[in-house]
Amino acid sequence: MQAIEERVVDQSVLRLLRQILRAGVMQEGQVRREVTGAAQGGPLSPLLCNIYLHRLDREWDVREHGVLVRFADDLLVMCKSAQQAQAALARLRQLLAELGLEPKEAKTRIVGLEEGGPGFDFLGFHHQMVRSRGYRTGRGTVFLARWPADKAMRHARDQIRALTVRSRLLLSPEAVVQDINMFLRGWMTYFKYGHSAARFAKISDFATVRLAIFVGKRHKRGRRFGLNVVAYLSPDRCGLISMSGIVVPPRANKPWRERPHAGGERRR
Repeated sequence: MQAIEERVVDQSVLRLLRQILRAGVMQEGQVRREVTGAAQGGPLSPLLCNIYLHRLDREWDVREHGVLVRFADDLLVMCKSAQQAQAALARLRQLLAELGLEPKEAKTRIVGLEEGGPGFDFLGFHHQMVRSRGYRTGRGTVFLARWPADKAMRHARDQIRALTVRSRLLLSPEAVVQDINMFLRGWMTYFKYGHSAARFAKISDFATVRLAIFVGKRHKRGRRFGLNVVAYLSPDRCGLISMSGIVVPPRANKPWRERPHAGGERRR
């Protein structure tokens, strides 16, 4: 509330926020108020998180401890050396302790970005140093590539699996395909900026197989029958959208390409 009061002076808004923070939680029909705070998953939670952690952003010294990149409660610090990374981690622990917080140890580590190294996950993407193929020189260029992380891939498979479960057999294939397409459009729009083509192909194949299993069960036949319907008898895989050709990969160590759009407009 002190952080909010630095900008907001409207007493009615502040009173409402205090009531929300003291509302407690409902568990098994009983209201518990032992713990105060915004409910996780609520629309107000990420906003209050950003307001509170903005103090971390203000106190951070980029020149001394590296570049801090933060999205809500997920953060990454880019350093020039292992020594600077150690100092940055110590400084991060100190600043968080002043806010009554501490980093989650299972997800906190120092990663050396080098060719062949393990890389790291951030905001759903896996980032890793790789070498380009180098058709002309034969040596290639080392650059930072990114693609959907393993966790993001599992989430996509789980969502597609949930949309094609046996309990939805009363729905038409068209309705199921519409739900799958809605999920895939959002997922692809987020992950298309990077080197995601190979992983897009895997999710596309998985969606095709799951739809084939659904069609086979709906007709009380096997997977082979469903694959025949989806992949061969249907000209457009029963309306399932294509995931090929939409990835926007950057060039190694160069600015992002600008793509022409309708009406002559160009966007980065």
